[in-house]
Amino acid sequence: MPRIRKVLVIGVVAALAAAGVAVGVDVGAAVHGEHQLSRAIAQSPRVTFDPEVTIAGFPFTAQSSAGHFAGATIAARGVELPGCESARGVCRGELGAALGPFDIADGSGFSASDVLHTSSISAYTRLDAVTLARYLRIVDLTVSTPGPDGKAGAGGPQDGTVSRTGGVVFTGTVALPPGDGLDPADPPSASAYAGAKVRVSVSVDLAVVHGALDIRATGFYTGPERHVDAEIAPDLRTAVLDRFSMTLPRLPMAWDVPAERAESFGGDVQLVGDSGPAAVRPDRF
Repeated sequence: MPRIRKVLVIGVVAALAAAGVAVGVDVGAAVHGEHQLSRAIAQSPRVTFDPEVTIAGFPFTAQSSAGHFAGATIAARGVELPGCESARGVCRGELGAALGPFDIADGSGFSASDVLHTSSISAYTRLDAVTLARYLRIVDLTVSTPGPDGKAGAGGPQDGTVSRTGGVVFTGTVALPPGDGLDPADPPSASAYAGAKVRVSVSVDLAVVHGALDIRATGFYTGPERHVDAEIAPDLRTAVLDRFSMTLPRLPMAWDVPAERAESFGGDVQLVGDSGPAAVRPDRF
């Protein structure tokens, strides 16, 4: 009896060891495949750095052998965006996409010119507060997403509501009376600015107009989330709000998926669009 138990134990240990080795090999293959796809997408002219790529599904080796994958998520950061004045610095954003199940002719590897046949694409272009500040010419701009009643605000994804299209809070400093903020050497947001200025929080709505991100300030925000209270003369209120309103140039989207909606994402703002079945190449991301 003890001998049988010993044999069983050895057999179980050996099976577990073999399973562990198989999992390790599969994980290694998945990491290699994700690196290949990342390098292939980095061949796109607008991708500056190797993007983060995660390929869904397990085991990876079975998907690779079949040339059929459960999906993938891609995040390319530092993509240069159009329409920023050089004196303000380069505007950069994050282009991302989630691929539904996709097929490739040769699943053993990914190259820039491969054609991925996917069931769907969900794409986004995300701008942080620094980039939005450069477009709006409000150097100290911050963005937050108030939560609904009874919930914490969403200054980041960890806080309450993650996104919304209306009632997003922008806070920043503008001159009084409001100017265009074009002087890069002396912006109203800077502490050394000698003219009259005011720091305010405003509520903005986000939309897509003719494919472009449209930001419209609708009023001054007074809480309950973190904000700045300031007295604005009645004859200046409209002009102050206008400094927080702008239609940006049309921004690139992954694989040119059209932007359908705009929303906040914690402290960022993003354009989002969805596509049905598509055939795409990594180097055209």
